[in-house]
Amino acid sequence: MSESARYEGRSAAELRAILDLPRVEVYDELPSTQDAAHALGEGGAPAGTLVVADGQSAARGRGRRSWQSGTGAGIWMTLLERPRDPLALGVLSLRMALRMAPVLDRWTSAPVHVKWPNDLLVGGRKLAGLLTEARWRGDRLEWVAIGVGINTRLPEGLDAAALDHGADRVAVLAELLPVMRAAAATPGTLSKAELARFTDRDATAGRRCREPVRGVAAGITADGALIIQNDDGAQTVRIGSLVLEELA
Repeated sequence: MSESARYEGRSAAELRAILDLPRVEVYDELPSTQDAAHALGEGGAPAGTLVVADGQSAARGRGRRSWQSGTGAGIWMTLLERPRDPLALGVLSLRMALRMAPVLDRWTSAPVHVKWPNDLLVGGRKLAGLLTEARWRGDRLEWVAIGVGINTRLPEGLDAAALDHGADRVAVLAELLPVMRAAAATPGTLSKAELARFTDRDATAGRRCREPVRGVAAGITADGALIIQNDDGAQTVRIGSLVLEELA
C-alpha cells in the first residue's frame, strides 16, 4: 500500500472509519486487487479487509478474462471474507449480485438486472462483474476474495453501462459493503425469497442462448445452476458463461 495513496481524496485510515471495516488498503494502481487480497489473506488479514485501487493494469474476470479498469473509471475492489459455510460458495456471486443490484439502482438511469452467473446489467449492457475465489487449507475454507468491478465511466470501445455521471465512489462503497458483508455471512443455498428476487431481476429470462448449451434461459435453481429449456427438456448447467443469441 502506498502511504500517499488517496481514494476520492480519502486516506486508507479515513476510508476504514467511513466504511467501518477492520482494514483498508488503498493503491493508486495495482495489477489486480484480487491478487493483493489473496496475499493479505495468506498473511492472516481479518474478514472485512478491503483492497481498493484507482486503476488496475491486469484485472481479470471469470475464466481469467481481462477486465478494462482504467484509472478513475470505476470502482475496482476486492473484499476479503472468511465465511463459515463452504456450501454457500456455489451461490455467493449470485447472492452478492442480488443484494448489490437494488443498491446500485440509486445511481443508474434504469433498474439493475442480474445475468447468470456473475454480471450486473443496465439496459442489457454490462455495468459490473464479480469474481469470487476461495482458498482452502486441506478441507477447511480459509478465505474468499470477492472481486468487484463497477464502471463509473463508459469504457472506450465497449458497449457497456456505467453509474450516473458524478457518482461518488466512496458513497457507493458505503452503501454496498454492508450488503456484501451480509451476503458473505449468509449460509446455505438460495432461499425462496432470493429466487423470487432473481426472477424480478433476471436479465435473460426467455432469451435464446447458444452457450453453455443451446436453448432458452429459464431461471436458476436454489444451488445456483442455470436452467435451460430445449428439445431435451429442462437442463441445469453449473459452469460456463451464458451467451445469448442476437436479437433479430
